[in-house]
Amino acid sequence: MERTRKSRITEGLYIVLRLLTVLTIVCMFIPSINPARVSKLVSKTMSFFTSATSYSGLAEGFARATSKGWADQGTVKLIFGSSLASFIGIAAIAVAGCFSVGELKFKRLGLLVSTAASVLTGVSMCGLILAYNQLLDSTKPAKVEAMFQPGFFIFLGLVAVIFVLGLILLYLLPKPAKDEKYYMESKYKLFLMFMPFVVMIFVFSYLPLWGWRYAFFDYKAGGTLSMESFVGFKWFKYLFNNQATRLDIVRVLRNTLVMSGLGIATSWVAMAFAIFINEMGSSRVRRIVQTLTTIPNFISWVLVYAVALAIFSSDGFVSSIFSPAGDTATGTNYLLSGSYTWLKMLAWGMWKGTGWGAIIYIAAISGIDQQLYEASKVDGAGRFQRMWHITVPGLMPTYCVLLLLSIAGILTNGLDQYLVFKNANNNSAIEVLDLYVFQLGINKGIIPLSTVIGMVKSLVSVVLLFSANRISKAVRGESIV
Repeated sequence: MERTRKSRITEGLYIVLRLLTVLTIVCMFIPSINPARVSKLVSKTMSFFTSATSYSGLAEGFARATSKGWADQGTVKLIFGSSLASFIGIAAIAVAGCFSVGELKFKRLGLLVSTAASVLTGVSMCGLILAYNQLLDSTKPAKVEAMFQPGFFIFLGLVAVIFVLGLILLYLLPKPAKDEKYYMESKYKLFLMFMPFVVMIFVFSYLPLWGWRYAFFDYKAGGTLSMESFVGFKWFKYLFNNQATRLDIVRVLRNTLVMSGLGIATSWVAMAFAIFINEMGSSRVRRIVQTLTTIPNFISWVLVYAVALAIFSSDGFVSSIFSPAGDTATGTNYLLSGSYTWLKMLAWGMWKGTGWGAIIYIAAISGIDQQLYEASKVDGAGRFQRMWHITVPGLMPTYCVLLLLSIAGILTNGLDQYLVFKNANNNSAIEVLDLYVFQLGINKGIIPLSTVIGMVKSLVSVVLLFSANRISKAVRGESIV
C-alpha cells in the first residue's frame, strides 16, 4: 500500500516536472519575457533563444553605444555568453525530460542531468545581473537605458522548481540493480522520434496564426499594435469593395486555379513513373534513373532558372540552333516570352518534382503482396496486365490520399518558381496567390491586406479539404480526416 502511494506521488511529480520543462522551453521563444533584454538597446522582438544564438543581432543594437564608449563590448559578450549558457542548460533539461519516459536507470540519469542543467542555467543567468549592473555603471547610463526584465524571475523560478523536483524524485526513486540496463519501450522511442516534427509543425504552421491579428489593424512594418490603430474589418471590406484589388484577386485566382488544376490533372504521372521504374529489369539501371530524376528536387528554383536561361534565352542553346547560321543577335528569347506560361511552369514543375513524387509510390509498391504477382504469372498474365490489374489498384489508396491533400492545397502554389520566372511579359499569367501576397506584404508594405488574403486562403483550403474528404467517403467509402 505504501509502495503504491509512493508510486502515485512519483508519477504526479513527474507530470509536473514535464509540464514545467515544456513551459520553460516555450518561454524561450516569447520576446516579452526575455531576461537578456537588460537594456532598451536590445530589440523588443528578440526572444531569449535569439539572444543566445545570434550575437550579431544582439550586438547590432549596441553598435552605436559601444562605438561612442557608452557601453563596453565586454558587456555585450557577457549578455550573449550568459544567454548561450542558459540556453544550453535549458536544452539539457529538455533532453532530461525525454529520459523520463524510460525505465528506472534512464529516469535517474534524466534527473541527474536535469538538476545539473538547472544549476547551470541559474548560475548563467546571474551573468545577466552582472551585465545589468555594468550598464548602470557605464559612462552614459541614460544612453544605454538599462532595464531589468520580470522574465528573469520567471526563468529563475522555473529552473529552481525543476531543481527541487529533481532532488525529490531522486530521493523517491529506488536505486536500480547493478545488472539493469538503460531501456526504453519502443512506443516511447517512436514518440520521441516524432516529437521534432510536431515541434516544427507547431512553429511553422500554428505559431504563425498569431500573426492573423495584423488583419484588424492599420499596421506598417516597424510599428506597434494598439487600440488607436485598430480598424476591425476594414481590410476585409477593402478586399471586396476596391475595384482594382477585386480585379487583381480575380486574375490571381484564375492563375492559381489553372496552375493547380494542371498539377492535379497530371498528378498521375509520378505514379506511372514509379510503376515503370519498378518494372525495370536491371536494379543498377533502376537506381541510376531514380537518382537522376530525384536530384532536381534538391536544386533551388534560382539554379533552375539559371539552367533555363542557358537553354532558352536569346543566346541560349535552343535559340542558337534555330537562329540562322547561329546568329544569336536574331535569336528568339523563349524564356522571356509570355506565351504558354502555364504550360511552361507545369513542365518545369514536373521536371523538378516527378522523381521526388515517385518515391512514395515506390514505397507503396513494395508493400503490395508479392503472392498476387506470382499467382497472376501462373494464370498467364503479362507484364502490362499485372501492372494494370495489381499494381495500379494497389497504389490507388495512396494516390487518393495525395489527391485529397492536393485539392486542399489548391490555392497554395508556393512562390519560388513563379518569382524567379516572372518578367514584364508574363506577369499577368504567372502571378499566383502566394506571389501576390508576398508582393503586397514585402514590396508594397500593405501587411494587413496581405494577412487578410492569407486568412481567406487558409479558410478556403480547410473547407476544400473537408469537402474532398466527404466526397471520397461517399464514393470510395474511405476518408483521411
